[in-house]
Amino acid sequence: MRKQLITGFFMVVAMTVLCGLMYPLVVLGASQVAFKDKANGSIITANGTEVGSSLLGQNFTDAKYFHPRPSAAGKTGYDPTASSASNLGPTNETLIGACNPVPKTDADGNDVLDAAGNAVNETNPDGSLVCDPNSVPQRVIAYRTENGLAADALVPVDAVTASGSGLDPAISVANARLQAARVAAARGIGVDGVLAAIDRHTAAAPLGVLGEPAVNVLELNLALDGINP
Repeated sequence: MRKQLITGFFMVVAMTVLCGLMYPLVVLGASQVAFKDKANGSIITANGTEVGSSLLGQNFTDAKYFHPRPSAAGKTGYDPTASSASNLGPTNETLIGACNPVPKTDADGNDVLDAAGNAVNETNPDGSLVCDPNSVPQRVIAYRTENGLAADALVPVDAVTASGSGLDPAISVANARLQAARVAAARGIGVDGVLAAIDRHTAAAPLGVLGEPAVNVLELNLALDGINP
């Protein structure tokens, strides 16, 4: 029994050193030598300040910037510590309903009820219901409106649906090109220059066959700011 305990003790020590210390150090050293930038998070800096990662999406709302794909990561989206999808099915009314009313709440965040105990919904000044802006139909309407598109213009699916991670850093080329006119107008520059910037920051599909070409939103926006041309 004593011999077995001693053998077991030294085995635990040896495996702890080998797997818990030596192996991680070897992997860390190899990654720092072979692909340091990727191993350190693909951080992007502007004027000496870290502004984000080329691997993680972040929100842009100003008209002069390209807007990313919607996000369901975290309470308000784009939370890198809570990567997730909405987990709602493709037929869920929350996603596809033409107008999902927004419940009215009080100062404490509790639902407001009428005299009969029924939930009261928010209304617009004209008396119409306030619709949940995170349903796909409402996102389509908002996308067409902000980009000056026709009411029947086709909208890329990545412009109105969140990804599995909620942190996609890139958008489709079609999505980017539809936003180009808005961005150009907000910046007071020609559309051709914005389209050229999109082309310069379009990455080919991995290995040429995995997925489709995509445009990194953060890198493109920085390029337009003249920080990372």
